[in-house]
Amino acid sequence: MRYGLPIVLLGLLAVCAAAAVDVVTATTDLASITRAVGGTRVTVASLALPDQDLHRVDPRPSFVAKLARAKMVVRVGMDLDAWMDSLIQASRNAKIRKGAAGYVDASTGITPLEVPTGKVDGAHGDIHIYGNPHYWLDPENGKVIARSIAAGLSRVDPAGAPTYQANCETFARRIDARMKDWQAQAAPLKGKQVVTYHTTWNYFLRRFGMTLANTVEPKPGIPPSAAHLNALIAAMTRERVTLVMTAGYYPTRFTDLLAREAKATVLTLPTSVGGAKGAEDYFGLFDVTITKLRDVK
Repeated sequence: MRYGLPIVLLGLLAVCAAAAVDVVTATTDLASITRAVGGTRVTVASLALPDQDLHRVDPRPSFVAKLARAKMVVRVGMDLDAWMDSLIQASRNAKIRKGAAGYVDASTGITPLEVPTGKVDGAHGDIHIYGNPHYWLDPENGKVIARSIAAGLSRVDPAGAPTYQANCETFARRIDARMKDWQAQAAPLKGKQVVTYHTTWNYFLRRFGMTLANTVEPKPGIPPSAAHLNALIAAMTRERVTLVMTAGYYPTRFTDLLAREAKATVLTLPTSVGGAKGAEDYFGLFDVTITKLRDVK
């Protein structure tokens, strides 16, 4: 009889564990928002690491195993995480295939920047035909992402729909409240011209009133030539552009040259949750990024 209570408790724990919605996301940013919306009803795993170039994530057998167990998958979309296509297919999990209840494209509802017009081919570099896919770096888009995730969770776990909706609304209110703080903190940055390595921060720059002067890459994914770098140095010197934004996974030899020849400050910033100390969740990502930008002398 004395063993009955522990057995019952173990049984209840097993039921609760089985009831959790297993979600796999492409990125740590999507994982952070999924945890905020799903709360205790979900378990979440990100495939990409926070310091990876999301264009180039090497598929691993462990990814397939995670997707095979998943009840829902959340993707960046817009061709950024095309590497997930073969993984989802290899998982043989019909619940998370495109069009299934457990398939969430987080770009749904996003107004994209830089949608190409006319013919697009390899000569344009690694251009995305649906537009710039780095949309999560505008915190207002975080609310759109949260709504897509809440809808997906409600499809695969209808009993939790009220919880997901309530958590989504709470998340949106937190974004609104923090946006006032972020806008105030970023006010000195308005109008500031910057060079970025890639077009990673265009959504962020637009939201906070900064201006993209140029990119280190002449075209997306294409390393700069000597001629491009010389022209960039001349333009930066002429226009007095003194800040270069880059990420830790981009080569430093080109930005080091800009720092030396154009007397620029090179700032390495996190592009995903977990990419820097203090950026442990979606809100921390913007706290860290804005603070680092403001601290540049």
